[in-house]
Amino acid sequence: MAHYDLEEQEQIDTLKTWWKMYGNLVTSLLTAAALAVLGWQAWQWYQNKQAGQAAGVFAALEQAVAAGDAQRIKASAGELTENFGRSTYASLGALLAARHSFDQGDLKTAKAQLAWVADNGKDELRELARLRLSEVLIDEEAYDEALQRLNAKAQPEFSARTLELKGDVLSAQGKKTEARTAYQGALDAGGKKMEAVVRELLQQKLDALGEAA
Repeated sequence: MAHYDLEEQEQIDTLKTWWKMYGNLVTSLLTAAALAVLGWQAWQWYQNKQAGQAAGVFAALEQAVAAGDAQRIKASAGELTENFGRSTYASLGALLAARHSFDQGDLKTAKAQLAWVADNGKDELRELARLRLSEVLIDEEAYDEALQRLNAKAQPEFSARTLELKGDVLSAQGKKTEARTAYQGALDAGGKKMEAVVRELLQQKLDALGEAA
């Protein structure tokens, strides 16, 4: 039998007491930590697998666009948004499909694809889709719907274009004061980085509204 001195025995008793009090908690925490690690690894594997599959579908979409196969384009774009909606490929695919739909004169499908990106996309892709959709709505004189899209907060690099389109809507509605404010805001947002031709066009739109009352 092992021999323990008094100090060692006290340490053992203390450890036993502590383990009785907290052993289940420690075991649970260790188990949870292990499961978290396994879960993270599984999630990473799943994400990588999803990304690979989405890339394959997007490649098929690009081939369909090159071939002008409208049916395959719609099917591939639909598969991306339905099965891989959180991936960048889904937004890119919807934008690519929307462009083809426009070229074919299918505005209804194009608008639906742009709206999907505007509602579900991320960052620059979402902004691009929102602006392109707004341009289409303005062309169709759907001014209220266009304004609803344009009133969403834009990222700084898209503020100038957003305000310019908002000015176009307000100008078409005869709201000159509001349009003038929007155009001036676009000029201010663009600053020195704005291209000269864009600044000149904005200034022309502003001048066309006449002097403020």
